[in-house]
Amino acid sequence: MTRTKPAGTPLGDDFHVYDTTLRDGAQREGISYSVTDKLAVARLLDGLGVGFIEGGWPGALPKDTEFFHRAAQGELELDHAALVAFGSTRRAGSKVDEDRQVAALLDSRAPVVTLVAKSDRRHVERALRTDVAENCAMIADTVRHLVDHGRRVFVDAEHFFDGYAFDPDTSLRVLDAAAGAGADVVVLCDTNGGQLPLQLADTVREVIARTGIRVGIHCQDDTGCAVANSVAAVQAGATHVQCTANGYGERAGNADLFAVLGNLGTKLDMPVLPEGKLPELTRVSHALAEIANLAPDTHQAYVGQSAFAHKAGLHASAIKVDPELYNHLDPAEVGNGMRVLVTEMAGRASLELKGAELGLELSPEAVGGAVRQVKELEARGWSFEAADASLELLLRREMTGSDLETPFELESYRVLLDHRDDGEVVSEATVRVSVSGERVIATAEGNGPVNALDAALRKALVPHLPWLESVELSDYKVRILVDEPGTDAVTRVLVESRDGEHEWTTVGVHANIVEASWLALCDALIYKACAAM
Repeated sequence: MTRTKPAGTPLGDDFHVYDTTLRDGAQREGISYSVTDKLAVARLLDGLGVGFIEGGWPGALPKDTEFFHRAAQGELELDHAALVAFGSTRRAGSKVDEDRQVAALLDSRAPVVTLVAKSDRRHVERALRTDVAENCAMIADTVRHLVDHGRRVFVDAEHFFDGYAFDPDTSLRVLDAAAGAGADVVVLCDTNGGQLPLQLADTVREVIARTGIRVGIHCQDDTGCAVANSVAAVQAGATHVQCTANGYGERAGNADLFAVLGNLGTKLDMPVLPEGKLPELTRVSHALAEIANLAPDTHQAYVGQSAFAHKAGLHASAIKVDPELYNHLDPAEVGNGMRVLVTEMAGRASLELKGAELGLELSPEAVGGAVRQVKELEARGWSFEAADASLELLLRREMTGSDLETPFELESYRVLLDHRDDGEVVSEATVRVSVSGERVIATAEGNGPVNALDAALRKALVPHLPWLESVELSDYKVRILVDEPGTDAVTRVLVESRDGEHEWTTVGVHANIVEASWLALCDALIYKACAAM
């Protein structure tokens, strides 16, 4: 079904990239993978080139049992990764060959098994209610049983760092029991996520020196240090690193797979992925976020939309000379791109770079006019950093020195609100436009004033401009801006539109929310019209 060793990287089996998104990552609040989702996640991770994919806990969770069954039946063909089943050791006082949980691990047909084992004496005595000797026997018996049945075995030493600080001899006995029975790697787990990089690295280094055992690292992010701790552990000698996609996991999450791979691959020059796969980080990160039904983190290291976005004019001036001056690496190395954000902080360099990004040739006069316009409008509440389409229209107007030529002109609108006897509230909008030399009046209803305006505009324009039929409003965001207590509120509206191939965002600002929405809607259609001309 799968290889038992990672393939395709120059490091081969000498270094493991181990993903636990489908088990530990699925414990994040708000994530609930279906079996189909789990198969899709595994395929994406395999395509990226990770070495091991932990699929879940067969025998404990029905969905995980089904996942391994469907994988074994041929629904999951892996090119790079080995599939891993996660589970526990035999229970205290029982025989390993009679333990149903251990049998479920074998029944999963996964070529690799990761066992979780207590390595903190306090957990052994209070949680398992047994002694250290029996705990070590539970580990050794289970590892040996699985190895005898042809499985490769890793052992997660749960709560290792806390346990080692409390009673190092007990924690080392656990590692010895696992390795002595045939475990290939013993993973040091910062289960509570309380470690800091320097102390963690010292512990990893000391454990390797005292035992000679091959160790891995698994870090939670409760101190915000999971990525730093993972990289520090690798630098201290760990040759197996466990992560989750986008840092998903319970509480504050786990070490982010993409940040760890970005650091190892670009900063430490470790070829941890197959050749040519590092530029896939951004695409895969976003695809996995979609499967999890979570919005991608725009400020995520390496792969976030804002990871290489520059806002201050000082930065833009330097980037215009040399992008490396304010980028820690070429964004293309990880499949991302640089963006210039235009705000009231923008100077000439920001707008020149933005114009180049949009393919516009701006004269010095146009740049100067755009700078003045942006600063004036943003002082009144406009924001262009998230509304590239409105910014592009502003720049085009400055280029031509007049309004843009479009196949229609928007004259006026009216919106009525009807609260009916049965409690239903309906909005009705009427718009007047000039299109193809003809004055058109159209009326439409909607579940709100913006929806009604959008419907009326389409009704008026589409018969004359059928290419507008593909445009749909995909998102609508409102923010109330109040500069000082007691002043009238200003409303900023962002409208996201799409046409099946492209997405764009426009902005409108006004004291009246309907007028702000109208301005944003008009810009959205004008932008599409300019692209179509």
